[in-house]
Amino acid sequence: MSDTLNTMIEDFWQARERAEYFPTAYFDRLTQEQAYQVQLAVVDRRGDRGEYQLGWKVGLTSAAIQQQFGCHEPVFGCILSNVSSGHVFSASELIAPGFESELCMRIDRDLPADVTVDEVRKAISVVYPSLEIIETRGPFTAQLSLALADNAQQKTIVMGQATALPRSLELVEAKVVINDVEVATGLGTAVLGNPLNSIVWLARKLAEFGRGLKAGEIVMTGSFTRQFPLAAGDRVRVSFSGIGDVETTVTV
Repeated sequence: MSDTLNTMIEDFWQARERAEYFPTAYFDRLTQEQAYQVQLAVVDRRGDRGEYQLGWKVGLTSAAIQQQFGCHEPVFGCILSNVSSGHVFSASELIAPGFESELCMRIDRDLPADVTVDEVRKAISVVYPSLEIIETRGPFTAQLSLALADNAQQKTIVMGQATALPRSLELVEAKVVINDVEVATGLGTAVLGNPLNSIVWLARKLAEFGRGLKAGEIVMTGSFTRQFPLAAGDRVRVSFSGIGDVETTVTV
């Protein structure tokens, strides 16, 4: 690891210690490759402090969102915490929060970088209806590389009951309800054509950084709909056809 990269990692770590998640000194200076290296190193340090990496998230999986943020491929982040469906958050514990409606999959064997969709399907033990809780801790759109260094907006995930993987993930429909009003629907095709493609992409991408997908890890595969903000008083329920529901609430 170069001295320059070591300096970047230390700078981002120290900034995080003082709750500065997008260090202004690095605006427009960080490549995406450097951002991922910073992300992984900072997550490793968090692990040294007692946090545990449960798995991975894949974001920016729709063509429209990639175009919006000027990104030619999906992005990844690390999952370090989860809560069960029905969890109640306090608004004071979240920073400019939002949520995405996703399927979370648990893999039961190590996956190689050149894994195929069929091999991924055989490796999935269970799937969970889930919400990714994100935080916009800085100017995400203007500074995407800094957002990646800051673990791609990840806060935590809300997981429903596990179930067997359905045959046609691309036909699964998600219905998003906020405060008893249906606000969006989406199909599994919105996630790179099939959510399993997210895991194929992730296996290849992680190999570029000397990492890989391991047995027992979970993977959040990408949102069926656009991202929605979360505000105090919001009650969210998302139903995934043939899979189940997941819910959360934010209190004042």
